[in-house]
Amino acid sequence: MRMNWSDRKILVVGAGISGFAAAELACKFGADVVLSDAKQEKEIQADFAPLRALGVELVFGPQSEALLNGVDAVILSPAVPVKIPLIQSAMKRGIRVLTEVELAQEMAESPILAVTGTNGKTTTTTLLSLLMQTVYGKEKTGLGGNIGVPLSKEVLRVGPNGCIAAEISSFQMEATKHFHPHIAAVLNVTPDHILRHGSMEVYQAMKEKIFAEQTPTDYLVLNADDPRTRGMAERASSRICFFSRREELEEGAFLKGDRLVIRWDGQDYPLCTVSELGIKGMHNVENALAASAMAFLGGAETQAMTKVLKSFRGVEHRIEFVRTLHDVAYYNDSKATNTDSAIKALLTFPGHIVLLAGGDDKMTDLTDFMKLVKERVDALVLIGDAAMRFRNAAVETGFPEEQIFAAGYSMPRAVELAYHLAKPGSTVLLSPACASFDMYENMAERGRDFKRLVNALK
Repeated sequence: MRMNWSDRKILVVGAGISGFAAAELACKFGADVVLSDAKQEKEIQADFAPLRALGVELVFGPQSEALLNGVDAVILSPAVPVKIPLIQSAMKRGIRVLTEVELAQEMAESPILAVTGTNGKTTTTTLLSLLMQTVYGKEKTGLGGNIGVPLSKEVLRVGPNGCIAAEISSFQMEATKHFHPHIAAVLNVTPDHILRHGSMEVYQAMKEKIFAEQTPTDYLVLNADDPRTRGMAERASSRICFFSRREELEEGAFLKGDRLVIRWDGQDYPLCTVSELGIKGMHNVENALAASAMAFLGGAETQAMTKVLKSFRGVEHRIEFVRTLHDVAYYNDSKATNTDSAIKALLTFPGHIVLLAGGDDKMTDLTDFMKLVKERVDALVLIGDAAMRFRNAAVETGFPEEQIFAAGYSMPRAVELAYHLAKPGSTVLLSPACASFDMYENMAERGRDFKRLVNALK
């Protein structure tokens, strides 16, 4: 059921994509809307004219408690932590604080299929949306959330008699209390965003919120190979469907030899083989198993699913092939914003890698990452805030110091260095293992800049 915003005063905190969408929707539904961001307007690369045209009041800069006067509800953007004084004050006053995904949930007239996890969310959610298009068609299948399209806008577009595939981050769940996807998946949980959440335990708790409101009529898809996700089954009320690439399951999605198989209610449903799968790498086998399990539970036919699994080639910025030049292949993996994701990228290639890494440092442990760098990387090109810590960690692991090159805060310099360091038959890989905010607005901007520079090489 859609919320009744008529004649209510709504404060939206954070002028990101989600904040924009929430302000626009609340205004269109009759609310008196104020959008506040701690940055000054000139610091934000956005066109606020459409919001002004709708009558949204814009407040930039320091956020005083006076913003809460007369407010009925606060909608919080994912980038804004709940611990900031303004949100804490709102809670103390008893003002409802909700997130954009909660707003989407209350407006949704079709079931939501939600994916979370540390790594693989975008690939899995995108593939899931394509699989569900075999049931509902393109126009009635939504794709939104942390994937770049506000979830609230997408559920409104789809309306009834469809479904919405949603990528959900821990940031989006931090302030969320009532989010109820019909089918949810937790792909994996490895260290990430600890600076934001404070501990691994809190980070995992944010992930588990995705199924907290589920009932026995809902489904939860969990990675049986990950101890943290496997244990979540004990705390879920929904029906569990495990997936595994390491063992044959009594029930769930798994590999039977080289073939992806779903076993459900005593029957096996074969899909394609690993070699036929359009996305490569064992981490993508996991993503395909998870997406297939969700789509199957959502009503997709296995024959139609198999065609999609064979044709899907992946998403932008995730081990994305850019070009081959002088027998050197260039790959954009800007979406690897943590070490676990970068490890998966390194494992995709046999070796002889020129690796571009670094950026806005999340201060996660580098031990396992650097061990693999030592095994597979010929030259390490470092950028951004994390460069010195990454360099020291590489040297401590035994990586040759003379094969480490600093590019400062310049992607052009990094690409130039990689171009000259790469030998025929090697791979140049941008897989930063860091966020992008020290140099770019987001990881997509970083990836596109890398591709632009690579494509300009002569």
